[in-house]
Amino acid sequence: SFFFLLSTTGCSEVEMSKEMEVFEDSYSHQFIETNGINLHVVLAGPEEGEMVIFLHGFPEFWYGWRGQIDFFAEQGYRVVVPDQRGYNLSDKPRRIRDYDIGELGRDIVGLIDHFGKDNVLLVGHDWGAAVAWWTAIQHSDRIKKLAILNVPHPAVMRENLFNNWSQVKRSWYIFFFQLPWMPEWFMSHDDFETAIKSISGKYELTSTDIERYKEAWGRPRAVKSMINWYRAAFRSLKKAKGKGNVTVPTLMLWGKLDTALGSEMAQPSIDLCENGKLIFFEDATHWVQHEKAEDVNNHLLEFFRE
Repeated sequence: SFFFLLSTTGCSEVEMSKEMEVFEDSYSHQFIETNGINLHVVLAGPEEGEMVIFLHGFPEFWYGWRGQIDFFAEQGYRVVVPDQRGYNLSDKPRRIRDYDIGELGRDIVGLIDHFGKDNVLLVGHDWGAAVAWWTAIQHSDRIKKLAILNVPHPAVMRENLFNNWSQVKRSWYIFFFQLPWMPEWFMSHDDFETAIKSISGKYELTSTDIERYKEAWGRPRAVKSMINWYRAAFRSLKKAKGKGNVTVPTLMLWGKLDTALGSEMAQPSIDLCENGKLIFFEDATHWVQHEKAEDVNNHLLEFFRE
């Protein structure tokens, strides 16, 4: 069910020349220039609808929001879901510093500019949540509301990564990812079976899901670029900015069975938000948007409509 799709709307000739091999779906696929690179972006819902941007984490890509896209499009929102830099069909700069959190955040601000929006609703999971936190702290005027799934505020993460032994143990992979070449080999040597297991959580991946993830990970330089997010973050941890209270309304959804990030970091994170609300899912893992898609969608919708 592969087909080649050339995106012809809102793109320059350079962008149009990029052939995209994607599974057939009903969405609009575009390459959008932002912050000096091109991001592949999936669009759904009415163009005049209120814009909501969904940011995926590691090791997903836009497809990680498959349980949310149609729901919010049908509710009348303009849904924008990029492959973040280094992932799937988006550009993959070669230097580690190209994946610094500031660059990742400026990619998103550039998307908001591209669509001519003053501000948007922003939702992030995993690494996408880290980018969402940064964007809401540094560019609060561009974010109308912020929704975070299973990632603490950056100041809380930094504190726990160095001072909370149980979190240090949970974060072993962050340290492992600092090694050269070995993480890339580890992720891809078994036809990505280990990576597939890592995102399976308490829900069943279909054979189509598995094919799509493997296709995204198998693109040239994809795995190295994805892991470079961790390398860039570790290099900038010590010089990261101070607390950075969040002034925009914030909703945090947290699956308590997350094995990578302890739920004890959730409340201190929401305490750094001037207008924050925290909802725990007792029987969900890190992959809460897949396992509890309907509940997550309803909580987000209620929050957006408040």
